[in-house]
Amino acid sequence: MDLSLLLIALVLGIVEGLTEFLPVSSTGHLIIVGDLLGYNDETSKVFKIVIQFAAVLAVCWDYRARLGQVAGGLASDPVARRFVGLLFIGFLPAAVLGLMFHSTIKALLFNPLTVATALVVGGLIILYLEKRAYHPGIQSVDEMRWADALKVGFAQALAMVPGTSRSGATIMGGLLFGLSRKTAAEFSFFLAIPTMFAATAYDLYKNRALLDAGDLPVFAIGFVASFFAAMLAVKVFIRFISNHTFIAFAWYRIVFGLIVLATWRLDLVAWSEP
Repeated sequence: MDLSLLLIALVLGIVEGLTEFLPVSSTGHLIIVGDLLGYNDETSKVFKIVIQFAAVLAVCWDYRARLGQVAGGLASDPVARRFVGLLFIGFLPAAVLGLMFHSTIKALLFNPLTVATALVVGGLIILYLEKRAYHPGIQSVDEMRWADALKVGFAQALAMVPGTSRSGATIMGGLLFGLSRKTAAEFSFFLAIPTMFAATAYDLYKNRALLDAGDLPVFAIGFVASFFAAMLAVKVFIRFISNHTFIAFAWYRIVFGLIVLATWRLDLVAWSEP
């Protein structure tokens, strides 16, 4: 096994885990870093699916007590059933629109230049939303209404454009619709579970011909790195947003996106183009 490929797997696994649940676009980072490292062949498609799955498993582990409580109470607890109902409603827009446009978007928009542009635009939107008056009326996920979940679900669907950020779209959408910062972040984490499980199953099925036992060591390293990096990122992120705004993430997106665009414009890096 090529040691350089194992190192690339480690780097991309860490990148995925650290960025999946932050409002900076993990898919965008994987496209950019993968392109920079030269890991953008057919096998990389399956690898990225595997490490994204590892990240969502990390959230399942981190919130295992709440998820176990919900699973155990589905038969008798109306609060648990309502929680699952909220996730289902929030999941629907991305599921329906994803089935309709997933292949087209992947073919046309999955490239570093589109990602960089979306990073900058998304950063500017975050700055705008953070400048608005902020009066959250919903302090926990259990206080959310069906309409709140549906609106956040439509916001999540915007993240089909790479570089937008699934967590960024759902969290900022949550803030716009009256959720507190912590509630918006936690609902984003929970909503990621059905969304990413479904996306993983769909992508693996479509790319099943690319699965090869010889790639197992590379996938295993990326999986483990993504899992533990995601666990760390979620814990730090929840503590951070308890006392801070999302402005730092906005400026990170803008600067990172502009660097990629500048290196392309000046021919410093041979980025893949649409």
